[in-house]
Amino acid sequence: MGFARLPAGIVFLDDPSGLRAEQLEGFWVGWPEPPTPAVHLRHLRGSDVAIVALDPASGRVVGFVTAITDGVLAAFVPTLEVLPAWQGQGIGTELVRRLLARLADLYSIDLVCDEDLMPFYERHGLWRLPAAAGSREPAAIRAANAAEP
Repeated sequence: MGFARLPAGIVFLDDPSGLRAEQLEGFWVGWPEPPTPAVHLRHLRGSDVAIVALDPASGRVVGFVTAITDGVLAAFVPTLEVLPAWQGQGIGTELVRRLLARLADLYSIDLVCDEDLMPFYERHGLWRLPAAAGSREPAAIRAANAAEP
């Protein structure tokens, strides 16, 4: 299996504390209620694990992945995104590789994704689970966006 070569200069950071909301423009493509960059920043800072791909030339974050975990048995991966212009260049693959390495000692690492993304995750050693349940509450994103300082 061949992987795309990472663009030159991309830097991966494990700590989002130094990021600013304006570095997070352009994500959440296709989401019916996309978080604002300020809410996105809160999401990164509130996650147990947040890894971002930064283009130092522009200062923009071009990709990110997050996980929440108990640090003992389980983790859930709520988000992995790469800006559309940066997709297909290995950034998502590297984000997943780094995330799975960070969570390697856990019993379970779960995520929910669109069906067309399953082959991507299967290439990284994840597999389909027989059942899942969940909910989506767009009003929660609207409320978070409205509550920005």
